Amino acid sequence: MHDHGPGGVIAAIVTPVTADGTPDAARFLRHARWLLANGADGLNVLGTTGEATSFSAAQRRTLMTEIAKELDPSRLMVGTGCPDLATTTELTRHAHDLGFGAALVLPPYYYKGVTDDGLYAYFASLVEATADRPIPILLYNFPQMTGIRFSPSLAARLSSDFPGRIVGAKDSSGDLDYAAELAKIDGFAVYPSDETALALASEKGFAGCISATVNLSAPLAARLWRDPSDTALRETVRSSRAAISAAPLIPAVKQLVAKLHGDTAFARVLPPLAPLSQADIDQLTALPEAS
Repeated sequence: MHDHGPGGVIAAIVTPVTADGTPDAARFLRHARWLLANGADGLNVLGTTGEATSFSAAQRRTLMTEIAKELDPSRLMVGTGCPDLATTTELTRHAHDLGFGAALVLPPYYYKGVTDDGLYAYFASLVEATADRPIPILLYNFPQMTGIRFSPSLAARLSSDFPGRIVGAKDSSGDLDYAAELAKIDGFAVYPSDETALALASEKGFAGCISATVNLSAPLAARLWRDPSDTALRETVRSSRAAISAAPLIPAVKQLVAKLHGDTAFARVLPPLAPLSQADIDQLTALPEAS
């Protein structure tokens, strides 16, 4: 559907960590291969669910390098956004050199109340600094985390001024009307963060989804992408996501991925995230979709 990385069902893949808190590439690859074999069209590496902001730039570069050797990097998009332009540029250039399909870039998220012109200048500078490494860039809209919302007019301006470079957005706001407005921008690929939105993809113009719960629901989400009119399936996907999201989302997803692979090490999270309480674990264990 789009010429800048995968469309369809994209898992915002978790990043397993070792006991000393570094990314665990071997476990990452085990889960990545399961996802790609079980309905995921692509993976979003080192996003929010992947705890990217809890790792150093060097740790992120190392994981990117290790997984690009073992997987088809054109099926992977990778989070490269940091508050400072230099690190964002470095990670984005590295993503291009490894062959990743796209870079997913957060706005510089420390300063709040910044103007569209300020955000435009940041992304224009990133495009210029990566001109010889022209990886497609997706804007990452997650105002609940960043305090910054990409206005549709800014997204349209960036898309128009940097064709082939600023090519779309991941929208984690949960506002499907906003996502649909972004999707009206010509040639702009929009991925909501909830796989239930796949049922509305043709109506709203979405390119697919990029979702944390697809770590577990990939087979169901793939079926929904192929047959969006299946209302029973849509309800199964919705209830599965709601049940997982009732607990703190990232620890819950990691707990269920640990169960999926029969390996408790997958459940480790990095501070400030905390492991699930036993009550939350018991509630998840009762999920039929999680077994």
